[in-house]
Amino acid sequence: MSSETINLRELQAPLKARYREQPESALATMRVRSALSDLGDPFHCATSPDIAPQVVWRSGAHAGTGSPGDAPCSGDLLLGALAACQEITVRMVAAAMGIELASLEVEVEGDFDLRGTLGIEREAPIGLTNIRSRTRVALHGDADPERAQRLLANAERYCVVLNTLRNGVPVETTFALE
Repeated sequence: MSSETINLRELQAPLKARYREQPESALATMRVRSALSDLGDPFHCATSPDIAPQVVWRSGAHAGTGSPGDAPCSGDLLLGALAACQEITVRMVAAAMGIELASLEVEVEGDFDLRGTLGIEREAPIGLTNIRSRTRVALHGDADPERAQRLLANAERYCVVLNTLRNGVPVETTFALE
């Protein structure tokens, strides 16, 4: 589907009106949960989003932990969420602005220290320590440079995952034995 066939402003107008009139209707909760997988396999798992329960994401431990490395690890999924969010946001902002994209590529990299994950160096950090994201956009035709810059600025501004990572959020956890 091309942005020419989708009038994003028209589709979003009733949503925006409802969210303005009833701000509580704009609040949403997303949920992802474990999906059926072999509990005897310490290197792999599966998860599924409630919004599309037929979709199952298979993931595994990073190869640097002894895993076969035959599935994306959770860090890959995190980076993939950022890449997907940035690409969707650029596409939606371009559609809303009536800008036709010629090409779009998002590349995200993250660094981490395997010593922390494996518990062999107490002072080594656990988790990603740096994320680099590159978004390259080419527009069809002679795009107004000011509009093109506004496209990129708005895409950065409205990317949910990017802003979540930049700003951080409280994370509540419960680990329980049943």
